[in-house]
Amino acid sequence: MKKIAIFPGSFDPYTLGHHDIVMRGLNLFDEVIIGIGYNSSKKNRYFDIDWMVSKIESVYINQDRVKVVVYNELTSTLAKKYEANYLIRGLRNTTDFEYENSISQMNRYLNDDLETVFLITSPQFAQISSTIIREVHRFGADVSDFLPYSL
Repeated sequence: MKKIAIFPGSFDPYTLGHHDIVMRGLNLFDEVIIGIGYNSSKKNRYFDIDWMVSKIESVYINQDRVKVVVYNELTSTLAKKYEANYLIRGLRNTTDFEYENSISQMNRYLNDDLETVFLITSPQFAQISSTIIREVHRFGADVSDFLPYSL
């Protein structure tokens, strides 16, 4: 049976930290599906979702084990749809763990076949946050050193 993992997030924008998690995930799983979800707590995206899909797909153009999908449902439901038994989440710090742990417990309640795998962010990417990247970009500064594609 194929080991398929979903890497869910809003990816607004998709950063080198996210890319690092996907590449490391490919060492553990046969396929990684990057799921760009609509986050109900975030009203408006900064980067257009279709544009972000095309940028992420361009990063993995030669990697047939990575797929990008957009979804507007529970992550546990998305996992069932793609027969994925794993979720990948990156952790930068203990605050991330507290938040992600609660979500993983709910996902497990909703889908008993779903395991969440936490990967600790590589040190060189630990300071990268989509929120910070958006803010820096909004004020016109160059953020290209933090992204695996060009803006």
